[in-house]
Formats: sequence, structure tokens, C-alpha cells
Amino acid sequence: MRIISGTHKSRRIIAPNNLPARPTTDYAKEGLFNLISNEFNIEDAEVLDLFAGIGGITFEFASRGAKKIVCVDQNPGCINFIKKTTMELKFSQIRVLKNDAYRFLKKCDTPFKIIFADPPYDLKNIDQIPKLVFENNLLTENGMLILEHDRNWDFSDNPNFSFHKKYSNVNFSFFE
Repeated sequence: MRIISGTHKSRRIIAPNNLPARPTTDYAKEGLFNLISNEFNIEDAEVLDLFAGIGGITFEFASRGAKKIVCVDQNPGCINFIKKTTMELKFSQIRVLKNDAYRFLKKCDTPFKIIFADPPYDLKNIDQIPKLVFENNLLTENGMLILEHDRNWDFSDNPNFSFHKKYSNVNFSFFE
């Protein structure tokens, strides 16, 4: 995995092979961040990264100067890796939480400008993520939820669905 842009541009991050993560491809991440950069001033953004895995999206936001990033994952190995890498890269705006993403969404009372969720593709109830985000008012005004998923999910019937983008085998649904 590598950081595409910002203060740590081209920095490679090598995670241990034993971590259960599927990092977003560089191609998809570059397309995604081109979209995000056109919609938002990342430096002013408070970001939530759910199912953070090894932190690829978290580190990309941090490198691009996001004001605050909260990343959530339930795997202790992933959490330890993100904490270690955060310290190595000297990112002070990252807060790492070991928690189940659904429990976190139910209890969170802080809204974010951008929420990125990359659940395991085989997770059965990912359609609950947009529901929980909007029921709990977790987006700030003009905020956006971005949900990475496989091709088998179609969120176009969701009332908050905005658009869909596909980069090779990676699908992103955007909600506002």
C-alpha cells in the first residue's frame, strides 16, 4: 500500500501478511480522492474511517491534511498496526479506536464531514451502515458517506443515495 498524495506522497506502508485486510487499490483510491478533493476542502474535514483495516484511507486523509480522523476497527492486530504507523509517520490528528463499527455508529454523537466505510465484502448487512449514519445524524451539513462494496450491492433505492462510481472491481456508493 502506498500514500498517493500530500505530505507523505509515495510513501509505502507494508503491513504484516497475517492481518485480515483488503486495502483499497491505488487505482481506486486515486479516483476516490480526486472526487473527494473536488467536493471538499480536506484540510477542514473531520473524517470517520470505519472498518479501517490497515489504515490506507486514514493515512491518505492524514497525508492530505485532514483536521481530524477517527478510525475504527475491531481487529487488535489492525489497531496496533495503525497506532504504530501513526506514530512512525508523526500524524497527530488520528484517533484510533478498537470497536465494532455498528456499535460505534449506534453510540457516536459526533458528526463528521466525511464518513468512509470499507466493510468486508462478504458482510451480510452493510445496508445498515447508511441507515445508522442518517438515523443518528452523523454527517455534518453537506457531509458525505462513502461506502466501498462489491458489485452485488445496489444502494440506488436508498433515499440518501447520491451516486455510484466503479474503479475496476472496486465500487463506491456515495450518500448525502
